[in-house]
Amino acid sequence: MSNIPYILSPGQEHALNAALKLNQPLLLTGEPGTGKTMMAQWAVQYLNEKYNNSFHPEVLRFMTKTTSKATDLLYAYDALSHFQAANIRGDHQSQTAQFIELQALGKAIALSNPKPEYARLFRWQMPDRPQNAVVLIDEVDKAPRDFTNDLLDELVHYRFSVKEQDGAEITKAPDAKIVVILTSNSEKNLPDAFLRRCAFYHIKFPEGAQLRQIVEANLNINNNDHTKAAYDKLFQFFQTVREKALRKKPATAELIAWLRLLGDDGYLSQPDADARRHLVEQNLSFLVKTREDLEALEGLIAKADL
Repeated sequence: MSNIPYILSPGQEHALNAALKLNQPLLLTGEPGTGKTMMAQWAVQYLNEKYNNSFHPEVLRFMTKTTSKATDLLYAYDALSHFQAANIRGDHQSQTAQFIELQALGKAIALSNPKPEYARLFRWQMPDRPQNAVVLIDEVDKAPRDFTNDLLDELVHYRFSVKEQDGAEITKAPDAKIVVILTSNSEKNLPDAFLRRCAFYHIKFPEGAQLRQIVEANLNINNNDHTKAAYDKLFQFFQTVREKALRKKPATAELIAWLRLLGDDGYLSQPDADARRHLVEQNLSFLVKTREDLEALEGLIAKADL
């Protein structure tokens, strides 16, 4: 259905549709590298197919930081540049709107109900028609605890005011769809009040046939008998590495990058077993990212069927 090589785990599509039906943000958890961020990219294409291309074509993404505030999701006001333009350059006619830029959630709200007068409130290129949107709030668990609590009103009512413009209020069109996807690596607990207002889905690490399907979709693997046998050995080695890793288990993204490197280095066409082992050892640091885990894997390659 989608041009993005993204293989859903069972239940993901249902979770997205349920969050949309309930008008709740969808909170995704799971190991780093299990495709939480990519689900938002897939969702744009999926929802455009489902709702007649009514969604903004790109994910509106906000990367959460340890210093993030809820207002950062809505708009950013560059007060320093405004001051410089008005005073240092002597440009006393500079308009405040030139120094206000919409951020992910604020842009989604404005796109749903575009008005020409927004041009006097912030930098604004009005679309030719209202648009639905997918908003990605990535790694929300990095933010201070107040961040999610302060977001509750915006995520329920989808409205905000611009205090630098006399409190002008921007509101979502009543029938518009704004899909908010939040990702969390579960580094710290989120407030209960916030969790009550979220739909939730945990993406388990893919295994077996699903993991192979994900890899094949991303690497465009031609599964002839020789290639299949070679990848079977590499998959088995990868599973052993995940079992033995002490600090950071390699994820899907690292597996794909590692297999791509091995393919580029000629692993599949190398007839000599020792040469294949050398290639695996040479690229092992792209799969295993800590000194402790590399030490835990010492001797593994020599015993592996590669």
